[in-house]
Amino acid sequence: MTKIMIPRRRALILSGGALAAPMIASGIARAQNDWPNRPVKYIVVFPAGGPTDTLSRIVCQELSELTGQQFIIENRAGSGGNIGADIIAKSAPDGYTIGLYTIAAHAIAPTLYAKLPFDAGKDFTGVAMLWSVPNMLMTRLDFPANTIPELIALAKANPGKFSFASSGAGTSPHLTGEMFKQMAGVNLLHVPYKGSAPAHQDILAGQVDMMFDNIPGPLGLMKGGKVKGFAVTSKERHPAVPDKPTFGEFLPGFEITSWGGVCAPAGVPPAMVEKLSELTKQALQKPSVKAAFDKQGATQIWMTPTETAAYRAAEEKKLAPVIKASGAKVE
Repeated sequence: MTKIMIPRRRALILSGGALAAPMIASGIARAQNDWPNRPVKYIVVFPAGGPTDTLSRIVCQELSELTGQQFIIENRAGSGGNIGADIIAKSAPDGYTIGLYTIAAHAIAPTLYAKLPFDAGKDFTGVAMLWSVPNMLMTRLDFPANTIPELIALAKANPGKFSFASSGAGTSPHLTGEMFKQMAGVNLLHVPYKGSAPAHQDILAGQVDMMFDNIPGPLGLMKGGKVKGFAVTSKERHPAVPDKPTFGEFLPGFEITSWGGVCAPAGVPPAMVEKLSELTKQALQKPSVKAAFDKQGATQIWMTPTETAAYRAAEEKKLAPVIKASGAKVE
């Protein structure tokens, strides 16, 4: 039998490696259990002041209180949320950069955009769903129509004359506008912005005629008497504005609901994902958070990581034919 001689120094290195392996594994497990032990960056893919930013800040405040670590909002807007989503996708999967999961970047963009810098299904870890909100149509105060039928008649009589703003190309408000154009048979000019807040400024200044937006935005402006509210995109009338009709009352089958959640880069350790998911559940159960969501017209829809990933995929599949039928495309 031939003996294989291993030099003493190499033998020591090999034995040291064998001893180090469980220590490294133990260190990784400890890091996962201790998460978070420093501030966490939360990427909001739209500008400060918009509906998704406001709702994200409500949740992050509770996460900070629950963990004793800051969840710091960083607004990275542009391209309908795709710029911020790409930053999340390309961040280190260590649990310290997470962000907003949106219908825009993760369910609409894969069909609407000819090319994306990320794969919505493979480059993210879905952590939890947080809210759903319908969109609402609002117009400038002096707009010469007060109902959906009046708006349709006016737009048909003046093709291409009136403009509608959205929070960006590829967002649910943009898709809502395209659906309205298609189903009502009207021609409106789409004016995309880098988020809701700058679009609000222009509708108040009369630079655009109308805007489809997540309902928290129109609610605030309507309460201040600054815009006219027309209709909501949910299947049923919304409790925050029970006097406002649904689009489906005039255009049967018209329905779209925006949503938001939490995601992380692909590859984040499962233990961290589960812990963050549970923390978001605890945050949403706080009466103060429910009250804040109600004020914004948002409905809580917490889901587990597995359910969240499945929901995103189902939404992409459901919206794809709607987007294709609308003819909307972003190169």
